[in-house]
Amino acid sequence: MNLLGDGRGSGLQNDESLQKKVEDQKGLTPGKKLFGTFEGVFVPTLLTILGVIMYIRHGWLVGNAGLLGAWLIILISFSITLATALSLSSIVTNIRIGAGGAFSIISQSLGIEVGGSIGIPLYLSQTLAVAMYIFGFRAGWMWIFPDHPAILVDLAIFFILFVVAYISASLAFRIQYIVLAVIIASFVSIIWAAYTGSMQESITLWGSFPGFIEEDFSGVGFWVVFAVFFPAATGIMAGANMSGELKDPRKSIPLGTLSAIVISLIIYLLLALWLAASATNTELVSDYLIMVEKAAWGQLIIAGLLGATFSSALASLVGAPRILQALGNHKILPGSEWFSKSSKSGEPRNAMIFTGIIVFLALLLRDLNAIAPLITLFFLITYAMINIVVLIEQRLQLVSFRPLLRIPSVIPFIGATGCIFVMFIVNPTFSLLALIIVILIHGHLIKKELKAPFGDMRSGLFVALAEWAAKKTYKIASSEHRTWKANLLVPIENPRILTGAFKILVDLTYPKGSIKILGMAGKFEEEELSSRLTDLTTSFREKGVFSSWTIIDTAGFEHNLIAGMETLSGSFFKPGVLFIHMDSFSQQEDEIQNVIHKASQRNIGALLLAVHRNAFFGRENSINLWINDRSPDWDISMDLGNQDLAILIAYKLKINWNARLKMITCVNEQYNVYKAERYLANLAELARIPNVTYKVMVGDMESNISKAPQASINVFSTDSDIDFDFIHKTVDQTGSSCLFAMDSGEENALA
Repeated sequence: MNLLGDGRGSGLQNDESLQKKVEDQKGLTPGKKLFGTFEGVFVPTLLTILGVIMYIRHGWLVGNAGLLGAWLIILISFSITLATALSLSSIVTNIRIGAGGAFSIISQSLGIEVGGSIGIPLYLSQTLAVAMYIFGFRAGWMWIFPDHPAILVDLAIFFILFVVAYISASLAFRIQYIVLAVIIASFVSIIWAAYTGSMQESITLWGSFPGFIEEDFSGVGFWVVFAVFFPAATGIMAGANMSGELKDPRKSIPLGTLSAIVISLIIYLLLALWLAASATNTELVSDYLIMVEKAAWGQLIIAGLLGATFSSALASLVGAPRILQALGNHKILPGSEWFSKSSKSGEPRNAMIFTGIIVFLALLLRDLNAIAPLITLFFLITYAMINIVVLIEQRLQLVSFRPLLRIPSVIPFIGATGCIFVMFIVNPTFSLLALIIVILIHGHLIKKELKAPFGDMRSGLFVALAEWAAKKTYKIASSEHRTWKANLLVPIENPRILTGAFKILVDLTYPKGSIKILGMAGKFEEEELSSRLTDLTTSFREKGVFSSWTIIDTAGFEHNLIAGMETLSGSFFKPGVLFIHMDSFSQQEDEIQNVIHKASQRNIGALLLAVHRNAFFGRENSINLWINDRSPDWDISMDLGNQDLAILIAYKLKINWNARLKMITCVNEQYNVYKAERYLANLAELARIPNVTYKVMVGDMESNISKAPQASINVFSTDSDIDFDFIHKTVDQTGSSCLFAMDSGEENALA
């Protein structure tokens, strides 16, 4: 079965039409050279894996671990990278991958902020790796020409690499064919040596792990040897980094990457066998260039070493600017517009120049050993994230995840856990440092509020978590007393009136509440109403209050509101409080009364806001909370008698306004004043509301309202039978805006 597809039936009859289609989709420069599987992915990936460690550390690996130990280390290393490559292949066959390789993959799945937090360190690691490879090239060169000045060798090879990469990726890939031929020649030298009888030594199956010659063979553990070898199995992103310039990345990246890994694995296993049978353990651990000594023509091994380091440096120097350009395209970096520019031929020249400067400065440092582990760890974090992306996509089971190459969940799990394990094997301190750097970059990018031209799966992830939480919640005995939040349902016919109440709505709900706006069609065209509601919800979100909107269009106001309320009351995240702005429905009091009755029957609370025409909300520095008469006993209990919502709302306004709160109540007889004062004090203490003052007035509430202290707002409790005359009279007599609260039964101010 051809899992990756072969292009038949797609209308792509030849390379020219395929190239044109890819150019159109990616916005590439017309006529820009696009690469196929072999030259664009397979060769650079293969040459990066068959690198310097194979030539100068493979013998040391076998000498320490023995043949079986070396094979075990090789298989563990390649199992991690193979699992990552399979995850990479699976996700690539599910998306239209853009430029930037791993950055594009992670961004399209977990968001551009996560992609950028991985992409920036990945770019720096790829760039600094160029300097590391140049140092490796110089080591081989100095073995041949020990009298050459090291700095001149470094700068000379850097100049050659930079010129080749700057001219075009096409030239770089053509040169890699020469390097590939040199490496094949070095293998011929080894094969000929084996054929002519080099494999005469007895094979040690399991080594004694003597360690490094530099440390007088003081001994090492299995995992130390593993950590030294593991970077040899990396480099699998060399082809993926060219994703923006491949004819068919969906096919080329999986096929080229996987085939390069499999061939490399076979080569490493066979080389280990040849070395184990061609040299003694002492020779293997003490001579890093043992392959030169044992091959038929040692000069070809040195040529292979030089070719491997040169090709790895070239692949990194070609790939790194393309990651940088992709970061620039999404405005992740300062000066992004400059980084994102391409030459007429489509080459990222500006990004290339910047990358060259970094490499040049790194070469002047002369030694990158101090940060070499950090470079490896950033690669491992990238690999881990690729696996995690696939794991999340598989677990969400969204219909949008339908890759042409499907893999079992165990594969990305092995890849992710393996990468994390290796990170802490290589260097625990640097691993923590690398993670901290990624987290800090992510936090910075979150603040930039970047806009991506593509969607991602984060919303699906959060929805899945919400659904899981909802299912768990339904299994628990229902009680919202401790988890109550001000989740408001706000019906509006005229958005302009709601704009006037914007601040008070934010103060009633911030930080954990929400606002669901119910647009009542009729007075505005639906398109205009939608536009205004979108602006309002966006403004609420900018203030830290989650908000959404919907429009109901039925026969009339009352039917509209009841239909919307009944529909939303059946949802899991249902609004718990109906908010009525009296100015919005000043001529519809009978209909409001019916709606309030319906809300009460469905355990939905209500807030009625009556705004004073002149005072509005004053200086927002004082609140009067009116407590109902509890005569004759004034005993406090968990049942506060339809006053819980009023207390909770007054508390929220006190906190968000940083205002003074005064509790006010009325008694019929003077001898009840002391009982009432003690009740208010106990109520404030049990409700955990600090810095409350109290006032007890003799007489009924209506006769005392005009005598109450002036406040920015007065908060009252009410039942489902609304006295609208009392509401209007109260606003006039207090000289302030008033808020009337009806409990839903789900609130408890003492919980």
